Amino acid sequence: MKMKSLLAVLALVMGVSACSTVKKVVYRIDVPQGNYLEQDKIDQIKIGMTPVQVQYLLGTPMLKNVFGENRWDYVFIKREGYNDPIQRTLYVYFDNQGLVSDVKLDKPLTDNAPNPAQ
Repeated sequence: MKMKSLLAVLALVMGVSACSTVKKVVYRIDVPQGNYLEQDKIDQIKIGMTPVQVQYLLGTPMLKNVFGENRWDYVFIKREGYNDPIQRTLYVYFDNQGLVSDVKLDKPLTDNAPNPAQ
């Protein structure tokens, strides 16, 4: 009788502890946030464009510089399941006349980069 109880308790303990070692059992959805950044749209931005033209191409910026209207930030973050999030940020700079003076992307868009078609 003692042996059966001991085996039952041992089986229960092993069963419960096995559940805690299994990772990623719960499904996590992919969560895209921010502005989609596509290379063809970024390539269309040219020096001298107006803010209205940039907004037409890329949409409303995620962030506008509160200390001046000379920079817009387009941020895109994609969280896929349990993988590390992928973030890309595009900076659009404007001169004193309000025209595009520079465009910078923090990291190149690659096959692993955010893509709305995926």
